[in-house]
Amino acid sequence: MKRISLLSMCGVFVAGLLSCQPAATPPVATENKPAASPATKSAAGAPDFEAIANRVVTQVAAVKEGDVVFVSGSPRDMELLEDLATDSRKVGAFPLLTTGTDRMAKKYYEEVPEKYDTQTPDFDLKLATMPTVAISVDASESENALEGVSPTRLANVNKTQQPVGDVYQKRNVRTVEVGNGLYPTEWRAKRFGVATDTLAKTFWDAVNADYSGVQATGEKVKTMLSAGKELRITSPEGTDLKLKIDGRPFFVSDGVISPEDVQKGWPAVAVYLPAGEIYAAPVAGTAEGKIVIAQTFFRGKEIDNIAIIIIGGKVTSITGSGAGFEDWKKAYDAVTDPGKDMISYVDFGINPNLKIWPASKIGNWVQAGMVSIGSGNNTWAGGDNKASFDVGDHLPGCTVMLDGKTIIEKGEWKS
Repeated sequence: MKRISLLSMCGVFVAGLLSCQPAATPPVATENKPAASPATKSAAGAPDFEAIANRVVTQVAAVKEGDVVFVSGSPRDMELLEDLATDSRKVGAFPLLTTGTDRMAKKYYEEVPEKYDTQTPDFDLKLATMPTVAISVDASESENALEGVSPTRLANVNKTQQPVGDVYQKRNVRTVEVGNGLYPTEWRAKRFGVATDTLAKTFWDAVNADYSGVQATGEKVKTMLSAGKELRITSPEGTDLKLKIDGRPFFVSDGVISPEDVQKGWPAVAVYLPAGEIYAAPVAGTAEGKIVIAQTFFRGKEIDNIAIIIIGGKVTSITGSGAGFEDWKKAYDAVTDPGKDMISYVDFGINPNLKIWPASKIGNWVQAGMVSIGSGNNTWAGGDNKASFDVGDHLPGCTVMLDGKTIIEKGEWKS
C-alpha cells in the first residue's frame, strides 16, 4: 500500500495503526551518486542525525515559531527523533514525540477485542486538530510483523482511522515522511541484494542530499506532463496501459515544502524522503489495458507474474502465483470499498542519483525513469479515492509515451 499510513500518523501509535505499514516496495542505490556532504556523517561514520534533523526541520518542513510539530517513529531511532523535537523547539515550535513498534502493532490484534476495531477514534481526531507539521520516521522493522492477523480486522482498523487522515489533509498539515520505502532494515537490504550498511549509507546520504537538481527537474517534467492529454505505458513484461491526464494537476516531492506549496495546500505540502518523484491522479475511468508485475512481495512472501486487466478504469481481473499471492488476495478481498479497483495514481521517479542494484528484486518510487501505477487511495496524489488497499507496484524498464511522443524509453528519461 502506498502512503496511507502517512495520512493517519496521529493514530498510528495511539491505536496501533502500524497495520497500515506500506507493502515492501522500495529501492535504490548509489551509482553515480555525488559525494556525501561533510554533514552527512559523524566522525565515527554513523549518520549525523543532528545535521539531518536540522535540515528536515528548517529546510524541508520549514518549521517556524508557533508551529505544533508531531514527531513520530521507532525507539530504534530515538536519537534522530529527539534531535527533530529539539530542533523544532529551537525555532520556537512546540513538539510532541510519540513512538511505536512492530510488537505494539501485533499486540493490538492479539489482545484488544475486535469490537474496538470500529470504535470511533475520538482521541485521535482531537489530536489531529493540533499539529501544523507532522514528521514521521519509518518505524517498521519486519515485513511480516502482522503475519496471521485477520485481513478483515486490518481492513476495519484502516477504514476506522481514515477520518483522522482527512483532518490532516483538510488542515493542510505540512507533512514529511522519512523512509519512502527505502528505510535501511535487514529485510530490505536482502531484497535489494546488498549489505544493510550499504543500504543505510545510500539512504541517509539521500535524505541529507542537496535537492536543487531534483527541484529543477521536477518543474520541467511537471510542465511537460501538465500540457499532455494521454499516457501510454508499456514494459518488457507485458504491461500495456493507456490513461488520460488532461486537466489533472501534477505534484512534485522534491525535498522541500516551499511557501508556494503551502499556498496550494494538500497534497503539495507533503514530502517523502528520499525525494524525487512526480505524481497525479489520472482522469477517473479512463485507464484501459493491462499491468504486469514480474515479482513483488507480500509480508515476506514472494508473488510472481501478477497480471491485472483494466477496463473503463476498473480492475476486472487479477491473476498471479507464488507463496504470497493467496494471502495478498485475502487481504484484497477483505476490503469492501470499490475504490480499491479503480486505477487512481501514476508516479514517475526523477531522482538520477538512486539506482537499482543489479541483484535487487524490488523497485522504488524515486529512481529516474521508474514508473509506479496502481489503484486505491490517491489522496496523496490529488485524488479523492480513500480505499485502504492498493493494487499496483513499481514497473522498472517501462517506455512511456505522452500524446504519441516517447518521454521515457526502457526506464530512461528522454532529454
